[in-house]
Amino acid sequence: MVDRSFADPSLAALYDTLNPWGPGDDFYLGLVMAADPVLDVGCGTGRLLGRARREGHRGRLVGLDPAAAMLVRARAHEPGVEWLLGDLRARDWHREFELAVMTGHAFQVLLCDEELRLALRAVRAALVPGGRFVFETRNPGARAWETWTPDRVREVPDGRGGVVRVWHEVESVAPAGDRVTFTETFDGARWEWPQVDRTTLRFLDTDTLDRFLGEAGFVVVERYGDWERGLLTPACPEIVTVAESAGRRYS
Repeated sequence: MVDRSFADPSLAALYDTLNPWGPGDDFYLGLVMAADPVLDVGCGTGRLLGRARREGHRGRLVGLDPAAAMLVRARAHEPGVEWLLGDLRARDWHREFELAVMTGHAFQVLLCDEELRLALRAVRAALVPGGRFVFETRNPGARAWETWTPDRVREVPDGRGGVVRVWHEVESVAPAGDRVTFTETFDGARWEWPQVDRTTLRFLDTDTLDRFLGEAGFVVVERYGDWERGLLTPACPEIVTVAESAGRRYS
């Protein structure tokens, strides 16, 4: 997920190290390579669209992110993409994209119902009839937050010959289990004291997701529980959703 903490340039520089390319990126890359034009909502450092361009995508690629520090990195390594600062509320696209993606669990930062509805309506408006919106959320049934404990410390290179230690600690879980608030702490020689970010994520089940998607004019056409397109079960780590905008499919 492109966490709000990565608005800090010193942390944005660590994002790709903390979140190396993996099966989820391969999943999205295949979709991007097969579509044109493409919108990446919450594009972060831009590695998905940058990789698509380097691997031969010649159509329009647009990356949108609210963190200027992340877009600085995106623009530095791949100028052949439209990199835009802001969020869906600040843009007014109308039937311009065949595919929109929201990767890295970014969908989970849409916390309130109205914020979620506005985002989905904006994505729907940006897509051609039959265009697809693909995103993933953590499956609440897997209860991933139970592993976000301070004793699980990651150490990654800081790019300066040292290491950065990173750990999480859950502060609260909503009674319904749909919102989890936690801190993410970064500790290393580049800072005088540890950098602490506080984040809340929303965990939605499939019935709730489908209700919001239906209200916005989407139909779920595919759903998976992992990046290998496995069947979604209660214990699967992911809810990977492929939703199609209502209307005649593009040709």
